[in-house]
Amino acid sequence: MDFASDNTAGVAPPILRAIAEASTGFALGYGNDDWTRRLERRFAEIFEREVAVFLVPTGTAANALAVAHLSPPWGAVFCHAMSHMATDECGAPEFFGGGLKLVELPGDDGKIAADAVKARLERGAWGGPHHVTPSVLSLTQATEAGTIYRLEEIRRLSAIAHAGGLAVHMDGARFANALVRMHASPAEATWKAGVDVLSLGATKAGALAAEAVVFFDPALAQGMAERRKRGGQLLSKHRFIAAQFEAYFADDLWLSLARHANTMANRLAAGLARIGIKPVWPVEANEVFVLVPRATDERLKAAGATYYVRSAEWLPTNTQTADARLLRLVTSFATVSEEVDRFVSLAGDR
Repeated sequence: MDFASDNTAGVAPPILRAIAEASTGFALGYGNDDWTRRLERRFAEIFEREVAVFLVPTGTAANALAVAHLSPPWGAVFCHAMSHMATDECGAPEFFGGGLKLVELPGDDGKIAADAVKARLERGAWGGPHHVTPSVLSLTQATEAGTIYRLEEIRRLSAIAHAGGLAVHMDGARFANALVRMHASPAEATWKAGVDVLSLGATKAGALAAEAVVFFDPALAQGMAERRKRGGQLLSKHRFIAAQFEAYFADDLWLSLARHANTMANRLAAGLARIGIKPVWPVEANEVFVLVPRATDERLKAAGATYYVRSAEWLPTNTQTADARLLRLVTSFATVSEEVDRFVSLAGDR
């Protein structure tokens, strides 16, 4: 019963086979290989326009390099206070950005509120030489609360950002999970809604170490190749990332894997709700957050369940937390219904 993270799952078999197949023979390094060339064309097909793509091995590198490229060192990057960028990347955006400043914004359900962006732009002391300059709005899709930004929300936030001179970045570590939930196309969920740059994650969805930074205006990517190399994120055996993405996209595998993870999250949420444990936030991707008594938490762990206990500081106002723990339960492409049902059964024991 592993619900700690979609990172704890293995590699999806088709992707693992692709890695093995790519290991046959020799190929030029640093992206000068056939896999990378084919993949660049595939990205253009998927997003319905010419794009500039840069593959990296980690999501932290994708996010940090992306915002560093969009913001000057004296720039401000707006992000949600719960975002991975603000809480779990050890200062990488600031490091790669030469000292850029993260400005944390509020918003219910893990989503930045449009009014919060407007207010911060209007009341902030911005510009030189004494103040940072608003440069980027970063949206996490899906959010750290397991919710998703709907198309109209992305459009509205992007419009506000662009009007204020900010570029829009999307942290898409769980982009596929959001996509299948919305029944939207990749283009509709990104550049058509105003997103300038996407950090597209495959690792959480079944790959080994495969992330991409996608620029929807190739001209905006000028210098990114050098930035990636300077940041130590250009793999010499680049074909092994490209081969993973090729398999990830083949026959819409990426959407099938995400759909399964979401289905397991639905099953988990519904099962827990039946026994009186209702999700704290809407279950819109592959994460379920629930409050349980301390005794239930201890019983689940004793039975072998793994998950993370999160801080209650982000809970909705007036949520009762006395003697309760906030569990984050994450499903993956490898989660099976038997694990879900056993967890629900154990949670319901008294």
